Amino acid sequence: MRKIATLAAVAALAGATAAHAEPGGCLKYGAVGAVGGHVAGHHSVMGAAAGCVTGMYKRHEYRKEAKAKAAEYDKEHPGAKGTYQEKATAYDVEHSTTPGKMTPDTPPAQQPDGAQKM
Repeated sequence: MRKIATLAAVAALAGATAAHAEPGGCLKYGAVGAVGGHVAGHHSVMGAAAGCVTGMYKRHEYRKEAKAKAAEYDKEHPGAKGTYQEKATAYDVEHSTTPGKMTPDTPPAQQPDGAQKM
C-alpha cells in the first residue's frame, strides 16, 4: 500500500509539472530518482544523484537546442527582438517543430509531377 501511495505521489508531481515546456532540471529529476532508488532497494541518495545529473543534462540539451533555433530565427528575421526562448518558440511555430527538435513534425507534402496517376 505504501508503494502505491508513493507511486501516486510521483505521478501527481509529474503531472502537475508537465505543463512547462522546459525540462525539469535537477530538482524534478532528482526527486523522481530518489523515489525510484528508494523503491529499488533503499538507494535514495544514489537515485537522487543520478536523477539530478540526468535533469541537468536534459535541461542543457534543451537550452542548447533553443539557442540554435533562435540563431536560425535571427538568420531568417534580421533585427528581431526578444529572448532566445521567444525566438525559439517563434521558430517552432513557423517551422512546425516541437520543443527539443529541429526537424519538422510532419514531412512536407509531396508535390505531384504534373501527371496524375489513375
